[in-house]
Amino acid sequence: MVDNIQIVDALKAVLTDLTVEQISEKLEAPKSSDLGDVAFPTFTLAKIMHKAPQQIAADIVATIDQSGFEKVVATGPYINFFLDKEATSNKVLKTVFDLESAYGDNLDGQGTKITIDMSSPNIAKPMSMGHLRSTVIGNALANITAKNGYEPVKINHLGDWGTQFGKLIYAYKTWGSEQEVKSDPIATLLKYYVEFHEKAKEDESLNDEGRAWFKKLEDGDREAHELWQWFRAESLKEFSEIYDRLDIDFDSFNGEAFYNDKMEKVIDILEEKNLLVASQGAQIVDLSDINQNLTPAMIKRSDGATLYMTRDLAAAIYRKEKYNFAKSLYVVGGEQREHFVQMKAVLSLMGFEWANDIEHIAFGLITFNGKKMSTRKGDVVLLKDVLDDAHELALKQIQEKNPSLDNKDLVAEQVGAGAVVFHDLMNDRTNNFDFNLEEVVRFEGDTGPYVQYTNARAKSILRKSSIQLTSEQLNLSDAQTWDIITILNNFPSTIQRAWQQREASIIAKYSLNLSRAFNKYYANSKILVEDNQLNARLVLVKSVSIVLTECLRLLGVKAPEEM
Repeated sequence: MVDNIQIVDALKAVLTDLTVEQISEKLEAPKSSDLGDVAFPTFTLAKIMHKAPQQIAADIVATIDQSGFEKVVATGPYINFFLDKEATSNKVLKTVFDLESAYGDNLDGQGTKITIDMSSPNIAKPMSMGHLRSTVIGNALANITAKNGYEPVKINHLGDWGTQFGKLIYAYKTWGSEQEVKSDPIATLLKYYVEFHEKAKEDESLNDEGRAWFKKLEDGDREAHELWQWFRAESLKEFSEIYDRLDIDFDSFNGEAFYNDKMEKVIDILEEKNLLVASQGAQIVDLSDINQNLTPAMIKRSDGATLYMTRDLAAAIYRKEKYNFAKSLYVVGGEQREHFVQMKAVLSLMGFEWANDIEHIAFGLITFNGKKMSTRKGDVVLLKDVLDDAHELALKQIQEKNPSLDNKDLVAEQVGAGAVVFHDLMNDRTNNFDFNLEEVVRFEGDTGPYVQYTNARAKSILRKSSIQLTSEQLNLSDAQTWDIITILNNFPSTIQRAWQQREASIIAKYSLNLSRAFNKYYANSKILVEDNQLNARLVLVKSVSIVLTECLRLLGVKAPEEM
């Protein structure tokens, strides 16, 4: 899909039965630039018009208004539009130059709120690479929603409640020490947690001890609550350091514990609608009437303790009441799919029509050397360690490429952290991928540093020029310029597509495509030549920098001025 109102209008004049949206959705980029700039396939019109697609294409070309285009031709079942290069380049470059970072903004969301449940690490455990995906995908989606005219609400639904805290309290009280925890809080608490699970393999009664301590915590036991508060405060300190390095903030840190006094409302509604069923001492909601393949949703355990489902139902209701969201996104691993299907089903049975506005933004796993990470087994790659190593790798390359660069350490942090974020987001979110840090932080290839370096190169060219840029006479038409123009022209539709598909990789891949086109242009063109097109070429360079900077911002990656 490309941004060209002129093409849509020309087709709409002929295809009167189709809407503007239907025509826009069908537009695509041809496989080769020799075939034109924009293609309109006619396959889906064959059933309506009772003609072969090739004949439909030929008939439309024969009647369409071709004024304003270089030419319009039928190539088999496709109508191929060749844009007027000079007029288009002038229009695109002027638009980017005038709008700057607002280029690509739209008002589709009309200011409605989108809640985004993201990151959500567990208290008393360090942030591992397993938390990276939810954090950076959620942040990028928040930026993309804002670009599309919505108001994002970023919610860090902390894992600060549940049986694991009973297990941790038991472990601390049984073999832990206050001094040890104070010396290195999160690492020590993680050690206790892992040790608990190792010992529970030999003695299953430990799990009962853990459940008993959690029940005490739920019932307001003073000692249990004080330990829980201590563990939570120490965890938030460490989490904040990671979020600062990733330049991510939140609108809410309301975690599971926040909903303790809001679950009775859920129980009341379920009872009022006769949805609660007793099952082996527990209370469940039978979902077989909605979907025979769905297992029951467990609301209360036999000991009366609540579960994730109860708290998530309370959270969904609270968020709708507080924010009146248009959509509520949950950026959570794909393995939790059934949980969200159950949750939506229960909310529907409770009578909440907005349950259909809840979306599970699933993502795949990150592995290291083909192995999945596990907190219980202690097999964890800490996010802090990865960011530290990325910083060092970036600094080493900067020292080799540009030893006189000011603020090398700051730039290395921006490049290192940006490399880790970009690599995650350039992968389609539902895909699994293996992580290799040295490949991720390279300045060449499909990496974040490559895009950052391209942008810094464009900024360097602009610094070398002393002319005052204007938005007049920006009509460029050579082949390599045209490749960049067509990519820049596609940016607004790329923004819309990234939101429609909830897919940040669309932005990342776009930025790589634009970077490759610009570097090809840079290698084969003399940009700073004093002639009558110098201003136009420099506006082209500035436009590339504006859009690359905006792409990086949307992904949550910094754009250094120099590298």
